[in-house]
Amino acid sequence: MGVLRWRSLLDDQISAVSSQALAKLDLEVLTSLRLGLYQLRWLDRIPKRAALHESVELVKRARKSSAAGFVNAVLRKLSAARPSQKGDLPDSVETLAGEFAHPAWIVARWSNQYGMAAARRICEHNQSVPDTVIRIRNDRADPELKLEGIAAVPGDLLSCARRVTAGNLISTTAFRTGRVVIQDEGSQLIAALVASGLAAGSVFLDCCAAPGGKTLMIADRNPDALITAVELHPHRARLMQNLLQLTRPRATIEVIVGDMRALPGASTFNRVLADVPCTGTGTLARNPEIKWRLHPDDLSDLQARQVAILRSAMSRLRAGGRLIYSTCSLEREENEDVVEQGLAGQDSVRVVDCRGELDQLRHRGELLWPNSATLTQGPYLRTIPGLHPCDGFFAAILERT
Repeated sequence: MGVLRWRSLLDDQISAVSSQALAKLDLEVLTSLRLGLYQLRWLDRIPKRAALHESVELVKRARKSSAAGFVNAVLRKLSAARPSQKGDLPDSVETLAGEFAHPAWIVARWSNQYGMAAARRICEHNQSVPDTVIRIRNDRADPELKLEGIAAVPGDLLSCARRVTAGNLISTTAFRTGRVVIQDEGSQLIAALVASGLAAGSVFLDCCAAPGGKTLMIADRNPDALITAVELHPHRARLMQNLLQLTRPRATIEVIVGDMRALPGASTFNRVLADVPCTGTGTLARNPEIKWRLHPDDLSDLQARQVAILRSAMSRLRAGGRLIYSTCSLEREENEDVVEQGLAGQDSVRVVDCRGELDQLRHRGELLWPNSATLTQGPYLRTIPGLHPCDGFFAAILERT
């Protein structure tokens, strides 16, 4: 994970001492150099000689023995050299991209949309190891976790959230039996927004449901709701089914494998969640590999799919019903622009200001954040990593009149 977070900076430092261009190196050789340099510069419990030795051995085990001497020589140069100090340069797209190992085109987008100061906060957050955040599903979970050696503090956004500060959560009975689930506070906030004010016996549609964390939270808060969970990929649907069987075996949740853009039948629903596939640029602290595989062209491809899902979801919304469109992306093309395109020509659907619903969550003691207005941009929910204590999420509430 450290190599994935810092890959471009590692490559810059390797390139500075390498006799060969990085583009000409075999991937196994370059990977070994990245791993070795990360251990030398970022970790303090691994002796230099061990980092050097293991990196050379990795190349040999990858059947690249001819490169062993080269790897040894490069890493010895790097272990003896001090990284250059950039000084107190003013923030710019180039300095942030270099200092925090992000593609410059992504940093430029954030700077344009949120400002340079916010872009720095986002980049800094993405290079940190995020907390393990859980959702407490019942009152018994807190004392159970304490008995099993788990230390946790209250969440910053929601009363049902906890931040694990010590202990092996995965080994606990509470986790294995599903009484607590790992879920970022931003994701929990989206689910709380969806579940807010849902009448008993309502019918609910989750359009892109896997892995199922939001579906489970909605079911927990609305035990009488009839939930239809649609997932395109069969293997993800199976994983979601296993989660729901473990955590809510008696809940009325139907998991359907299908494409929301062409869902058969004509059923309509009181509440719809369209948590669509997206770039995930709001989750780079947890998924740093995204920034290296993402390309600008991906935005337009995803936007077309997102608009199609949103329009199909809107067609399933009953009069008076609400649809929550959400992503874990920081990009306008996947958020505001999709909502605007989806609403074009839809006279019977309007945007509802999120602040009213957030205020209701605060009034009920569910939302802990002191000022709900700071969680919004215009009528939309917007969390920004580094500014808010969670991943970056967007949500729009749409209502059929």
